[in-house]
Amino acid sequence: MVASLETKFLNQCYENPFMNASGVHCLTVEELNDLKDSQAGGFITKSATTLERAGNPEPRYFATSLGSINSMGLPNKGFEYYLEYVTNYQEKHPNGNVPFFSVAGMSLKENIKLLSAIQASAFEGVTELNLSCPNVPGKPQVGYDFEMTEETLNRVFQFFKKPLGVKLPPYFDFAHFDIMANILNKFPLAYVNCVNSIGNGLYVDVETQSVVIKPKNGFGGIGGDYIKPTALANVRAFYTRLNPSIKVIGTGGIKSGQDAFEHLLCGATMLQVGTALYEEGISVFERLEMELKEIMDKKGYKSIDEFRGKLQSL
Repeated sequence: MVASLETKFLNQCYENPFMNASGVHCLTVEELNDLKDSQAGGFITKSATTLERAGNPEPRYFATSLGSINSMGLPNKGFEYYLEYVTNYQEKHPNGNVPFFSVAGMSLKENIKLLSAIQASAFEGVTELNLSCPNVPGKPQVGYDFEMTEETLNRVFQFFKKPLGVKLPPYFDFAHFDIMANILNKFPLAYVNCVNSIGNGLYVDVETQSVVIKPKNGFGGIGGDYIKPTALANVRAFYTRLNPSIKVIGTGGIKSGQDAFEHLLCGATMLQVGTALYEEGISVFERLEMELKEIMDKKGYKSIDEFRGKLQSL
């Protein structure tokens, strides 16, 4: 028996649930084409801002024994660069799975502008709005500002009629799971992506008695093994709180088939890989697919739907 990883997501069928996490191996057309030709089931663009951004000064990424710390500063080629890529891809592959298109405006006004342009475009694929990005000075990122989150989605869904998901920061309190779920359930969202990196961690190099990345005096987002328990908690919390029509993408700490199995068991439908992809390259998808199939075969599962979301409580 060989398990099938076939995954249905938003009326599309994917050979497996694996994708890159936005921000990793998706900056250029060349990198996006690498993903297209890889074993990944789907892929997503770099989060786009209106204009091209160089990002923060380097070093801005550092691999640690348990993951990574980064403060990239949203480097990207600009909105039009990625819109041209996804629309061209759509034209050339009319029956294929079009890449997800990630946008991350630096303000509500910019997000409205970007999403308005997508709504007016020929692109019919899935858009991901990154809510775990800066808001205004002195305020937290949008995903931690519940009023701004609701205002943003209210404004967006007045005009946006195409499939839209949101990328969320990690939450750490049941009250916050409840508040955010209540807000999200008011809107026709396609999915939520749980989670972005844990913000503002600090890693110290004892030899040099220094921080390891340059931006923000060494403060940066934490990814990899560190964040898997937090990511699983957020996947589970939103899977059990959101309307069934809102799917969950699991992101955080996926570097093995077991990690993927855990995310799916908690309720994720698609899975995004960040730190492991950065460190290992696109061959990671082939390995993850093989390892997940091995676990499913061992447990006697023929499909992911047989166990998705069926985490047991004690």
